[in-house]
Amino acid sequence: MNIKKIVLSLAAVAVLIAPVAAMAIDYTVPQQQSLDVPGLVDKILTPVWQIFIGLAVIMIIVAGVLFLTAGGAAEKIATARQALIWGVVGIAIGVLAFSITYIVKFALGS
Repeated sequence: MNIKKIVLSLAAVAVLIAPVAAMAIDYTVPQQQSLDVPGLVDKILTPVWQIFIGLAVIMIIVAGVLFLTAGGAAEKIATARQALIWGVVGIAIGVLAFSITYIVKFALGS
Protein backbone atom coordinates (compact mmCIF):
# COMPACT_ATOMS: atom_id res chain seq x y z
CA MET A 1 0.00 0.00 0.00
CA ASN A 2 2.76 2.46 0.86
CA ILE A 3 4.65 1.68 -2.34
CA LYS A 4 1.58 2.63 -4.38
CA LYS A 5 1.37 5.96 -2.56
CA ILE A 6 5.06 6.64 -3.12
CA VAL A 7 4.85 5.82 -6.83
CA LEU A 8 1.72 7.97 -7.23
CA SER A 9 3.39 10.86 -5.38
CA LEU A 10 6.51 10.63 -7.54
CA ALA A 11 4.39 10.56 -10.70
CA ALA A 12 2.46 13.64 -9.55
CA VAL A 13 5.70 15.50 -8.78
CA ALA A 14 7.13 14.53 -12.17
CA VAL A 15 4.03 15.86 -13.92
CA LEU A 16 4.26 19.13 -12.00
CA ILE A 17 7.99 19.58 -12.59
CA ALA A 18 7.91 18.81 -16.34
CA PRO A 19 6.65 22.26 -17.47
CA VAL A 20 9.12 24.04 -15.20
CA ALA A 21 12.00 21.96 -16.55
CA ALA A 22 10.88 22.62 -20.11
CA MET A 23 10.89 26.37 -19.48
CA ALA A 24 14.32 26.33 -17.83
CA ILE A 25 16.06 27.22 -21.08
CA ASP A 26 14.31 29.77 -23.22
CA TYR A 27 15.96 29.86 -26.64
CA THR A 28 13.60 32.47 -28.07
CA VAL A 29 14.79 35.30 -25.80
CA PRO A 30 18.33 36.57 -26.36
CA GLN A 31 20.55 36.31 -23.32
CA GLN A 32 20.93 39.58 -21.46
CA GLN A 33 24.05 40.60 -19.63
CA SER A 34 22.30 42.88 -17.15
CA LEU A 35 19.70 41.65 -14.69
CA ASP A 36 16.91 43.92 -13.59
CA VAL A 37 14.68 43.36 -10.58
CA PRO A 38 11.33 43.09 -12.44
CA GLY A 39 12.84 40.54 -14.82
CA LEU A 40 14.20 38.54 -11.90
CA VAL A 41 10.83 38.62 -10.15
CA ASP A 42 9.09 37.43 -13.33
CA LYS A 43 11.59 34.59 -13.79
CA ILE A 44 11.00 33.45 -10.21
CA LEU A 45 7.22 33.85 -10.15
CA THR A 46 6.45 32.15 -13.45
CA PRO A 47 7.40 28.61 -12.36
CA VAL A 48 6.03 29.20 -8.85
CA TRP A 49 2.70 30.26 -10.35
CA GLN A 50 2.60 27.15 -12.55
CA ILE A 51 3.30 24.87 -9.59
CA PHE A 52 0.63 26.67 -7.59
CA ILE A 53 -1.96 26.19 -10.33
CA GLY A 54 -1.08 22.48 -10.53
CA LEU A 55 -1.46 22.05 -6.77
CA ALA A 56 -4.75 23.96 -6.81
CA VAL A 57 -6.16 21.64 -9.47
CA ILE A 58 -4.99 18.61 -7.48
CA MET A 59 -6.63 19.98 -4.30
CA ILE A 60 -9.98 20.42 -6.04
CA ILE A 61 -9.75 16.95 -7.62
CA VAL A 62 -8.97 15.38 -4.23
CA ALA A 63 -11.97 17.15 -2.70
CA GLY A 64 -14.15 15.86 -5.54
CA VAL A 65 -12.91 12.30 -5.06
CA LEU A 66 -13.63 12.60 -1.33
CA PHE A 67 -17.18 13.67 -2.15
CA LEU A 68 -17.63 10.80 -4.58
CA THR A 69 -16.29 8.18 -2.19
CA ALA A 70 -18.20 9.47 0.86
CA GLY A 71 -21.06 7.09 0.21
CA GLY A 72 -23.52 9.16 2.24
CA ALA A 73 -21.52 9.01 5.47
CA ALA A 74 -21.94 12.34 7.24
CA GLU A 75 -18.40 12.49 8.65
CA LYS A 76 -16.85 11.74 5.24
CA ILE A 77 -19.00 14.39 3.58
CA ALA A 78 -17.93 16.88 6.27
CA THR A 79 -14.28 15.99 5.60
CA ALA A 80 -14.78 16.45 1.85
CA ARG A 81 -16.54 19.78 2.42
CA GLN A 82 -13.67 20.99 4.61
CA ALA A 83 -11.14 19.91 1.98
CA LEU A 84 -13.03 21.85 -0.69
CA ILE A 85 -13.38 24.94 1.48
CA TRP A 86 -9.70 24.99 2.41
CA GLY A 87 -8.74 24.33 -1.19
CA VAL A 88 -10.73 27.35 -2.34
CA VAL A 89 -9.31 29.46 0.51
CA GLY A 90 -5.80 28.42 -0.54
CA ILE A 91 -6.51 29.38 -4.13
CA ALA A 92 -7.86 32.77 -3.06
CA ILE A 93 -4.80 33.46 -0.89
CA GLY A 94 -2.46 32.38 -3.70
CA VAL A 95 -4.18 34.60 -6.25
CA LEU A 96 -4.07 37.51 -3.80
CA ALA A 97 -0.37 36.92 -3.10
CA PHE A 98 0.52 36.85 -6.78
CA SER A 99 -1.63 39.87 -7.57
CA ILE A 100 0.16 41.90 -4.88
CA THR A 101 3.45 41.49 -6.74
CA TYR A 102 1.91 42.74 -9.98
CA ILE A 103 0.21 45.66 -8.21
CA VAL A 104 3.55 46.70 -6.69
CA LYS A 105 5.28 46.38 -10.08
CA PHE A 106 2.56 48.51 -11.71
CA ALA A 107 2.80 51.11 -8.93
CA LEU A 108 6.56 51.33 -9.40
CA GLY A 109 6.10 51.80 -13.13
CA SER A 110 7.96 48.74 -14.36
